[in-house]
Amino acid sequence: MAIADIPILSMLRTRLDWAQQRQGVLADNVANADTPQVKPRDLTLPKFDSQTRPDPVRLATTESGHLPGLGDAAERFRSERKGRYDTVPTGNAVNLEEEMMKVDSNQMDYQAAASLYSRSLALLKTAIGRTG
Repeated sequence: MAIADIPILSMLRTRLDWAQQRQGVLADNVANADTPQVKPRDLTLPKFDSQTRPDPVRLATTESGHLPGLGDAAERFRSERKGRYDTVPTGNAVNLEEEMMKVDSNQMDYQAAASLYSRSLALLKTAIGRTG
């Protein structure tokens, strides 16, 4: 099995590519903050199919008195983001504060994915007996 075939590494690589492309889109929004008739753009999150997405972890209930836990807690909370569409008289709808918050969030996401990727590779190297 090639390293590229490992699902978690493939997903992390996709996430890194997405964050890199999103950074370019957000930088374009910031660069055109004063350009007339510009609407901000953003990328949607990458979708992973059921084969690459890990199964959710659920608590096993072996007795009738056991509590089921919060296995599906993520489904109860949906993220609804209503974008602000403040448009200046020139027709520009880019809000610098929102764009900079997106840039900061994107940078943190990229750093987290890169850290997970490098640690996963280090773990694989350790498993096969190579150090360094």
